[in-house]
Amino acid sequence: MHEILTIQLGQRANHVATHFWNTQESYFTYDSTQAPSPVDHDVHFRPGIGARGEETYTPRTLIYDLKGGFGGLRKWGGLYDQQISGDGAPESGKGVWDGNVVLQQDPKIKQSDFQRGLDEGVSDAHKLSTKTVRYWSDFNRVFYHPRSIVQINDYELGSTLMPFEKWESGEDLFASMDRDVDLLDRDVRVWAEECDQLQGIQVFTGGDDAWSAFAAEYVESLRDEFGKMGIWIWGIEEEQGKGQKGTQSLRTVNAARMINEMSTHASMYIPLSIPPTRLPQYIHLDRNSQWHTSALLSIALESITLPTRLRYDAQRRGFVDLETALNVNGNQRIAQLQCGMLDSEIAPLAIAPTHGSTDDRAPSRNNSTLVEEDGLELAEPSLDMNLSYCNARSTPSLAGQHDVSDHVFGAVEITRTKSAATRDEQTDEDEVTYARKRRRFAGLPVIERYQSSLEYSLLDSFPPIFSLSPGLSQCAVHASLSTASGISKRVKALQKMVSSMANLDERETLSNGLGEISEAYEDGWRSGSDEDDD
Repeated sequence: MHEILTIQLGQRANHVATHFWNTQESYFTYDSTQAPSPVDHDVHFRPGIGARGEETYTPRTLIYDLKGGFGGLRKWGGLYDQQISGDGAPESGKGVWDGNVVLQQDPKIKQSDFQRGLDEGVSDAHKLSTKTVRYWSDFNRVFYHPRSIVQINDYELGSTLMPFEKWESGEDLFASMDRDVDLLDRDVRVWAEECDQLQGIQVFTGGDDAWSAFAAEYVESLRDEFGKMGIWIWGIEEEQGKGQKGTQSLRTVNAARMINEMSTHASMYIPLSIPPTRLPQYIHLDRNSQWHTSALLSIALESITLPTRLRYDAQRRGFVDLETALNVNGNQRIAQLQCGMLDSEIAPLAIAPTHGSTDDRAPSRNNSTLVEEDGLELAEPSLDMNLSYCNARSTPSLAGQHDVSDHVFGAVEITRTKSAATRDEQTDEDEVTYARKRRRFAGLPVIERYQSSLEYSLLDSFPPIFSLSPGLSQCAVHASLSTASGISKRVKALQKMVSSMANLDERETLSNGLGEISEAYEDGWRSGSDEDDD
């Protein structure tokens, strides 16, 4: 089935992932008169048995958060009403102690009105707003298995005495937890063993706080355990300019460390953040609301990964297939994410025309076929938001679209619109492989394009960040994930900043590591300009 295991680390990650899971839930069809969903739910969901013996279907995910970070979400409840241990036996709560037990509990956080409305089947009566959404669980629409919930009690959410910000805090926390319980054995292995054919692991994590260090240690352990399996990391960074100057410097160094670590252990690392440049006019975003900002990130992330969970073999592509198109030179593991809306009710449709091919060996034009025509340009007009910029805080101009001088090595694009043409031709894999090799040799971008008529669902849990026509419940999306020479500029800018911010004992190692990463996006191609060279 080519399952994917998801790991969520921290508040920012859980906000983005909650939008992701809400969208996956919207693809389910419960009416026999409806056409089957094109999404294979078994990729991200697992079957099980609930507390009362009924069949359940819950996300295949692990959710880590600090004390108080789960809001009104209960580990035991909904589908699982009684506390069941890993072997299926109810937990007594007393262990080997047979004496009296005094239980002390913190006050419970009340469920949001939206959550209570879902339980009562009247969610429309409780509209969400930036004032009512306090935690990611406030707009959550799915049930989770109890094994998915992992609360970390060493730190408390929002604590000013022990903020979870420093890199060393994340390293120490992982070392402590792994020493006590062996995280992979307790949390990961049981999920992996349930899979028929695990295609990869995706990790949502903070990209510039202590969660980045926790994720770095976690991914290193995953890589030791799962070898060459695809491990994709989505690192969510704080917006530029937020926080005091000292906090911003700390985040910059953390982001640099994260990129340095992920370039070694991750199959693909995609930094995410709301860019400081002006957003399109059709977007109305409250930058102080994680509910808003995470929704914008999630719509692009969920769209670009859609090919990994499509039901039909002719369209499905796994993590490894996407990595092949992106990691052209073998050491390009950092990619940037862009997107734009295509609906006429939101934004003008602007897709670059497909040029005719002059090569009779070009692959068939299929939903998931490599676009091979010489001279093809990326469909930039509709990609009006760049959601990745590698934390290059001193170079805000780099946070927009591709610079005209950027060289694109590889890209994966998807267009989700009801008007997308459907083609029944099968892809000749040998033909596609030959096309990739020929374009690499010629220094041309390797572009893999997908089309789907499945548009993005705008649920009642999704914030009103778009200028929509009344009654519009779906929107068309164009998303792109690419490796380009512009990443080298961003990493070099980060390298210059950390050379004065990082501790003396790590400064040289970190600077050299970032230098090697930036060179990977110049290998085999030079812009002819040395203005960014040291």
